[in-house]
Amino acid sequence: MPDTTVDRARYRRILRFAAWHFAVQWWYEIALPVIGLRRVAERTRPQRMRTFAQRFRGLAVDLGGLMIKLGQFMSSRLDVLPPEITKELEGLQDEVPAVPFEALRAQAEAELGVPLAAAFATLDPVPIAAASLGQVHRARLREDDAAACGFADVVVKVQRPGIGAIVDVDLAALRRVARWLMKVRGVRTRVDMPALIEEFAHVSREEVDYLHEASASERFADLFADDARVHVPRVVWERTSRRVLVLEDVSAIKITDHAALRDAEIAPAAVARVFAEVMLDQLFVHGYFHADPHPGNLFVTPDASVEQGWRLTIVDFGMMGEVPANLRTALRALVIAVASRDGAGLVKAMSTAGVLLPSADTNELEKALTALFGRFGGMGFAELKEVDPREFRAFAAEFGDLVLDLPFQMPEDFLLIIRALSLTSGVSTALDPAYNVWDTVEPYAQQLLRDETRSFAADAGREAVDMVKFAWGLPRRLDGILAQLESGDLPVAAPRLESIVQRLERTASRLVSGLIFAAVLLAGALVHAATPGLGTTLMALSVIPLLVTVFGGRGGR
Repeated sequence: MPDTTVDRARYRRILRFAAWHFAVQWWYEIALPVIGLRRVAERTRPQRMRTFAQRFRGLAVDLGGLMIKLGQFMSSRLDVLPPEITKELEGLQDEVPAVPFEALRAQAEAELGVPLAAAFATLDPVPIAAASLGQVHRARLREDDAAACGFADVVVKVQRPGIGAIVDVDLAALRRVARWLMKVRGVRTRVDMPALIEEFAHVSREEVDYLHEASASERFADLFADDARVHVPRVVWERTSRRVLVLEDVSAIKITDHAALRDAEIAPAAVARVFAEVMLDQLFVHGYFHADPHPGNLFVTPDASVEQGWRLTIVDFGMMGEVPANLRTALRALVIAVASRDGAGLVKAMSTAGVLLPSADTNELEKALTALFGRFGGMGFAELKEVDPREFRAFAAEFGDLVLDLPFQMPEDFLLIIRALSLTSGVSTALDPAYNVWDTVEPYAQQLLRDETRSFAADAGREAVDMVKFAWGLPRRLDGILAQLESGDLPVAAPRLESIVQRLERTASRLVSGLIFAAVLLAGALVHAATPGLGTTLMALSVIPLLVTVFGGRGGR
């Protein structure tokens, strides 16, 4: 629970909002259908979605912080969320309230250690962008700094005062909501919500450290240094700190500004394709990706020096993700399976990636995916919207148990990956409503398959060389072994075998002693009646082999 009165009020407001809408969803989507009023739920759903979006927008604008981030994410999900939600929330991309400049000045000067007038030749107090965690102003470097950097026009990103405490409160509220969700069996069996929130918390705290963002920007730029499709702003390290970030000004056409793109003779559909390809490269080739690619962080820069006539400019590297090598391999297999409409391959890739629940019926899932590919494979979102709803209902009827069970789970590493892919899909659809994801995935998957084949061939080649080397040296090694055998000089060390032999020898010795004991004792008993002296002597002597039988070999154990 937050400490101050203001923080507690913010915390409780977020929880009240979540609790109320959980209750509304439960009533309309679960309770009413049970009592036979499903049509009421369906009829009121568009208005309920619109009301939810309006209320959430009001909450996010009023509170700021991570609520803005959440709203931006939902507004970009044009592919899966209804327009009642995405349309209402799209304003959050650009309409975050600005902080008065004087409130930022003191923080910026304290971070830089000098007055802003000494740090920059000019600095516009009117922001060009107000984000959830910071605010951006245009400026010009002083002559000496400009000469050192090679450019003069920059943007100065200053963190909102007190944003660290706000992030902590929002995360505390999200942790509480996560615990509520874990009480729902359908959520609990598929995702470790507290673990996901902790991963989100880690990323959020990295976002409020601008030194981390600057380092991430340079790492990303290095990965795409030879890629003419991508442009990344340079960092002015001399004027950068944990709460102030100074970057090269790369202002250009916002990626979703259709009119400006057409005026520059740039086809939005081409931008959608290149954007999707670049995002796939980040995930499946480099394993290091921009996890917040919403329209506010994406620009199109006309550039006659490159073949396509423009470059995709990416900014704001505060939220980055990494794909572990083993997960990248699984994701590559998943993409190849989807592109080739391979239901069995997709099930195997999903299992490797940890997406399937252990209890999943893989045979039934493979059958369902094969049927799904056969009927709907290759369709874009626009085409799917034109499909007769009866076809979807027929599919649901055939695989109803599987659809209701949804045997999937959410591994921790997937949180940022799914966010990045979701935003990519949403932005591409916004650029081109007829955008077909298959047009990008299929050729990309074919390239991945060629790469995998070349890698396999290289591995096989290396193994073949090793085998040839071994075979070439084998006759010489055999000659040496035979020579040692002939001379009796071949050392053989087998400690385990020697131990076993010793134990067998001791066992055999005790067995023989036991037989001698029995024979001598029996002989003494037989002759005792005729010759008592001899019989007694034999029975007394039988004690010796008896002692060997009982105690023999114990010291060697």
